[in-house]
Amino acid sequence: MSFCCGASMIGTNGTLKHFRTHIHNVPILFCPVCHRVEIHHGIENEYEILAEYAHGDGASEVDFLEYVEQDGLALFENCVNNENEDPLDVVSNQIDMALDLLSFAAQIEDEAWAAELKKRLGVLGQRKMKLRQRRTSEGYC
Repeated sequence: MSFCCGASMIGTNGTLKHFRTHIHNVPILFCPVCHRVEIHHGIENEYEILAEYAHGDGASEVDFLEYVEQDGLALFENCVNNENEDPLDVVSNQIDMALDLLSFAAQIEDEAWAAELKKRLGVLGQRKMKLRQRRTSEGYC
Protein backbone atom coordinates (compact mmCIF):
# COMPACT_ATOMS: atom_id res chain seq x y z
CA MET A 1 0.00 0.00 0.00
CA SER A 2 1.42 3.39 -0.98
CA PHE A 3 0.49 6.70 0.56
CA CYS A 4 0.82 10.27 -0.65
CA CYS A 5 -0.54 13.51 0.77
CA GLY A 6 -2.35 11.73 3.58
CA ALA A 7 -4.29 9.58 1.11
CA SER A 8 -3.73 6.06 -0.13
CA MET A 9 -2.75 5.81 -3.76
CA ILE A 10 -5.13 4.17 -6.21
CA GLY A 11 -3.99 1.25 -8.36
CA THR A 12 -4.69 1.27 -12.09
CA ASN A 13 -3.11 0.79 -15.50
CA GLY A 14 -2.04 3.88 -17.38
CA THR A 15 0.04 5.27 -20.21
CA LEU A 16 3.46 6.70 -19.46
CA LYS A 17 5.81 8.56 -21.77
CA HIS A 18 9.50 7.63 -21.92
CA PHE A 19 11.20 10.20 -24.14
CA ARG A 20 9.15 9.86 -27.37
CA THR A 21 7.69 6.44 -26.60
CA HIS A 22 4.21 6.01 -25.11
CA ILE A 23 3.96 2.85 -23.03
CA HIS A 24 0.36 1.74 -22.51
CA ASN A 25 -1.15 -0.45 -19.75
CA VAL A 26 1.62 0.17 -17.23
CA PRO A 27 0.56 -0.73 -13.66
CA ILE A 28 0.69 2.56 -11.77
CA LEU A 29 -0.39 4.13 -8.51
CA PHE A 30 -1.83 7.64 -8.44
CA CYS A 31 -2.73 10.03 -5.67
CA PRO A 32 -6.35 11.26 -5.73
CA VAL A 33 -5.31 14.49 -4.01
CA CYS A 34 -2.22 15.79 -5.84
CA HIS A 35 -2.43 13.45 -8.87
CA ARG A 36 1.15 12.22 -8.42
CA VAL A 37 1.84 9.05 -10.42
CA GLU A 38 4.25 6.25 -9.49
CA ILE A 39 5.14 3.12 -11.39
CA HIS A 40 3.98 0.14 -9.32
CA HIS A 41 6.97 -1.09 -7.32
CA GLY A 42 6.34 -4.67 -8.45
CA ILE A 43 7.12 -3.93 -12.10
CA GLU A 44 9.62 -1.04 -11.97
CA ASN A 45 12.52 -3.10 -13.34
CA GLU A 46 10.45 -4.57 -16.16
CA TYR A 47 9.17 -1.10 -17.07
CA GLU A 48 12.69 0.37 -17.20
CA ILE A 49 13.96 -2.45 -19.43
CA LEU A 50 10.99 -2.23 -21.79
CA ALA A 51 11.18 1.57 -21.92
CA GLU A 52 14.88 1.54 -22.82
CA TYR A 53 14.46 -1.13 -25.51
CA ALA A 54 11.41 0.59 -27.01
CA HIS A 55 13.18 3.96 -27.06
CA GLY A 56 16.31 2.38 -28.57
CA ASP A 57 14.20 0.77 -31.31
CA GLY A 58 12.50 4.09 -32.04
CA ALA A 59 9.02 2.77 -31.21
CA SER A 60 6.41 5.48 -30.75
CA GLU A 61 3.97 3.22 -28.86
CA VAL A 62 4.32 -0.02 -26.91
CA ASP A 63 1.80 -2.05 -24.91
CA PHE A 64 3.34 -3.14 -21.60
CA LEU A 65 1.02 -6.16 -21.38
CA GLU A 66 2.32 -7.57 -24.68
CA TYR A 67 5.89 -7.77 -23.41
CA VAL A 68 5.67 -8.37 -19.69
CA GLU A 69 3.65 -11.12 -18.04
CA GLN A 70 2.22 -10.01 -14.71
CA ASP A 71 -0.89 -10.90 -12.79
CA GLY A 72 -2.58 -7.50 -12.70
CA LEU A 73 -4.94 -8.53 -9.90
CA ALA A 74 -2.06 -9.66 -7.69
CA LEU A 75 -0.24 -6.36 -8.26
CA PHE A 76 -3.15 -4.35 -6.90
CA GLU A 77 -4.08 -6.66 -3.99
CA ASN A 78 -2.41 -4.35 -1.49
CA CYS A 79 -4.12 -1.20 -2.83
CA VAL A 80 -6.89 0.21 -0.69
CA ASN A 81 -8.73 1.40 -3.79
CA ASN A 82 -8.58 0.80 -7.52
CA GLU A 83 -10.00 2.61 -10.52
CA ASN A 84 -12.77 0.05 -11.07
CA GLU A 85 -14.55 1.24 -7.94
CA ASP A 86 -17.20 3.91 -7.85
CA PRO A 87 -15.37 7.28 -7.69
CA LEU A 88 -17.69 8.53 -4.93
CA ASP A 89 -16.90 5.44 -2.83
CA VAL A 90 -13.17 5.95 -3.42
CA VAL A 91 -13.30 9.58 -2.29
CA SER A 92 -15.46 8.69 0.73
CA ASN A 93 -12.97 5.98 1.69
CA GLN A 94 -10.07 8.44 1.31
CA ILE A 95 -11.89 10.97 3.52
CA ASP A 96 -12.50 8.32 6.20
CA MET A 97 -8.82 7.37 6.24
CA ALA A 98 -7.72 11.01 6.35
CA LEU A 99 -10.07 11.64 9.29
CA ASP A 100 -8.58 8.64 11.12
CA LEU A 101 -5.09 10.02 10.49
CA LEU A 102 -6.21 13.48 11.63
CA SER A 103 -7.47 11.99 14.89
CA PHE A 104 -4.11 10.29 15.39
CA ALA A 105 -2.20 13.48 14.51
CA ALA A 106 -4.23 15.31 17.17
CA GLN A 107 -3.46 12.60 19.74
CA ILE A 108 0.28 12.89 19.17
CA GLU A 109 -0.04 16.69 18.93
CA ASP A 110 1.56 16.92 15.49
CA GLU A 111 0.15 20.25 14.37
CA ALA A 112 2.02 20.36 11.06
CA TRP A 113 0.68 16.96 10.02
CA ALA A 114 -2.81 17.89 11.22
CA ALA A 115 -2.72 21.07 9.12
CA GLU A 116 -1.59 19.09 6.07
CA LEU A 117 -4.37 16.55 6.60
CA LYS A 118 -6.97 19.33 6.94
CA LYS A 119 -5.79 20.74 3.62
CA ARG A 120 -6.09 17.29 2.02
CA LEU A 121 -9.55 16.85 3.52
CA GLY A 122 -10.56 20.15 1.94
CA VAL A 123 -9.44 18.94 -1.48
CA LEU A 124 -11.16 15.59 -1.04
CA GLY A 125 -14.32 17.31 0.21
CA GLN A 126 -14.42 19.49 -2.90
CA ARG A 127 -13.93 16.44 -5.10
CA LYS A 128 -16.76 14.62 -3.32
CA MET A 129 -19.05 17.62 -3.80
CA LYS A 130 -18.23 17.74 -7.54
CA LEU A 131 -18.91 14.02 -7.90
CA ARG A 132 -22.27 14.42 -6.16
CA GLN A 133 -23.17 17.38 -8.36
CA ARG A 134 -22.24 15.40 -11.47
CA ARG A 135 -24.41 12.50 -10.34
CA THR A 136 -27.32 14.83 -9.67
CA SER A 137 -27.00 16.47 -13.10
CA GLU A 138 -26.73 13.06 -14.81
CA GLY A 139 -29.75 11.75 -12.92
CA TYR A 140 -28.01 9.04 -10.87
CA CYS A 141 -29.51 10.04 -7.53
